[in-house]
Amino acid sequence: MESPIDGVNVNRMQDEAAYICDSCGEEIVVPLDLSAGSVQKYVEDCPVCCCPNVIHVEMDEDGGARVWSEGE
Repeated sequence: MESPIDGVNVNRMQDEAAYICDSCGEEIVVPLDLSAGSVQKYVEDCPVCCCPNVIHVEMDEDGGARVWSEGE
């Protein structure tokens, strides 16, 4: 996300991101834990359909995040 300050775009660290549940197709917003490293993988149950998803998070040097899921 970029924010203009005095006409200059400044990148801000992301504190949340979204993935699409592999089972029900719903978009799920999750908080990002920057202290857990730049590459993360964990299992989380979908809050809509309760099916487990393997969540993948990759952080880039500018604070952006790529998040995706796959069925467990």
